Amino acid sequence: MIRAVENSELVADQQAAASQPREIRVRVLRQDAPGEESYWERFTIPYEPNMNVISVLQRIAALSKSHDGRRVAPVAWDCSCLEEVCGSCTMLINGRVRMACSSLVDNLFAESPGEIELRPMTKFPVVRDLCVDRGRLFRSLERVKAWVPVDDSYDHGPGPRISPEEQEDAYPLATCISCGCCMEACPQFNKIELGRREGETEEAFEARKQEAYDKQFLGPHAISQAMLFNGHPTGKMNADERMEALTGQGGIQMCGNAQNCVAVCPKRIPLTRSIARAGRAATVWAIKKFFDR
Repeated sequence: MIRAVENSELVADQQAAASQPREIRVRVLRQDAPGEESYWERFTIPYEPNMNVISVLQRIAALSKSHDGRRVAPVAWDCSCLEEVCGSCTMLINGRVRMACSSLVDNLFAESPGEIELRPMTKFPVVRDLCVDRGRLFRSLERVKAWVPVDDSYDHGPGPRISPEEQEDAYPLATCISCGCCMEACPQFNKIELGRREGETEEAFEARKQEAYDKQFLGPHAISQAMLFNGHPTGKMNADERMEALTGQGGIQMCGNAQNCVAVCPKRIPLTRSIARAGRAATVWAIKKFFDR
C-alpha cells in the first residue's frame, strides 16, 4: 500500500515536471532615454520553479543577450525591498499594472501561456526601459500635506490616544506604498511629459513641471492619504489646507468614480470608500467656507 502511494506521488511529480516549460520567453518594451522612441526586444531564459518577474529580469541582465543572440544593454528597472513594501517595481505585466516582485511566473503562464510581456507604466514619463519618473506621484502627496506635522524641538509628552476602532479604520489607509498602481489604472489621471527647453535652467524646468502637475488630478492615493491624516488627532491641524487642495484645481471633483483604483491596489486599500468620505467632507467644508466669508 505504501509503495503504491509512493509510486502515485512519483508519477504526479513526473507529470508536473513534464508540464513545466523549459524556457521563458519575455518581450520587453524598451526606451533608451527620455523622449526617445520605444521598441520591443525579446529575450529567452531557462525556466526555474518559483521565479518572479524580478528574478526573470535579473537573469536577463546576467545574460545581456537578446533572443537572436545579439549583445544588448541590460534592461533597466526599479526595485528595492523585493517583498511588496517599497512600491518601486510597478510595471505593466501582461497588460495589467502590478508589482514585479509579487508576480510569479507560474501564475503568469496560467493566465497567458507562452510569453511574458513587460512594459513601463503609461501614466508617467519613461526614464529608461521599465524605469519611470514618479515625481508627480510624490508631488500629489505634497499638495495634500500627507504627513503629521511635529515640532520635535521639545518633549511633547505622550501622544494623543486613538481608540481601537479608529486604529482599525485608519490602518488599511496607512498601508499605501505609493506604488502608482491606482494612478496607472485611473482614467482621469493622464500622463504629463515635459521636455527641457533650450537654455532653461534645471530649477526653472522643475518649477514648470510642478506647476503643470498642480493643475492636474491629484490621484486616488493622495485623496486617500488626505483622509488618513485628517482623521489623525495631530494631523487635523492641517485639515483645512488638505481640504483646500481637495476642492481646488485637480481635486476630488475630477474623480469619475470608475473604481479601477480599488481593483488594482496590491494592498487592497478601500480607496473608493476614502474617495466617498472625501467627497462628503469636501461638500461640508465648502458650505462652511461659504457661510464663514
